Amino acid sequence: MSVRRILVVGLGNPGEAYRNTYHSAGNIVLNALRNQMAGTQPSFKVARHGKKSTEASIGPKYSFLQSPCVMNVTGTWFARAYREHLIDNGLSPAELGVVLVHDDLEEELGVVKIRDWARSHRGHNGIKSVNASLKAHPEGKWARVSIGIGRPVERERASVSDYVLSKIPRHARGILEEKGGSGLLAALMDLERKWEAS
Repeated sequence: MSVRRILVVGLGNPGEAYRNTYHSAGNIVLNALRNQMAGTQPSFKVARHGKKSTEASIGPKYSFLQSPCVMNVTGTWFARAYREHLIDNGLSPAELGVVLVHDDLEEELGVVKIRDWARSHRGHNGIKSVNASLKAHPEGKWARVSIGIGRPVERERASVSDYVLSKIPRHARGILEEKGGSGLLAALMDLERKWEAS
């Protein structure tokens, strides 16, 4: 059965204090992609998804959602939003592609990679939370797309935590939006071709 819709969820932390931090790269790049697709993908608007007010862009093929939850507890909301999306659109799991967009400390700034859904979370708390709350339906199409944010020189937990929650400088955000937005679009095209062929 072919995929009829694709649900793309960006991970990040809510609130003005964290909106422009490296840990919110998933949401930042998803917004950049929406801007590149302005002719076909509606603007983000606040709507109820997964029982929470969520920034959402619902187009003819893609549903873009920005997680409204603190990263470490994203899973419960994600699972609700997924099940709600199936019901509201009259879809079977095989007809819905699911893409989780998240930051990646192991890649250079703006580098986009398609990751297998079952691949190691490598300590990413948002992915751990999603995995704990939702098991990928075997008939569904699932993928993660990572967005490189670089890494601090120091590898201690405190240094990494400070880095991912730090404000992104303007020039770095420009790189993230330009490379990340284009890279995410290319990744979605690749996934669509793969899913249609399988």
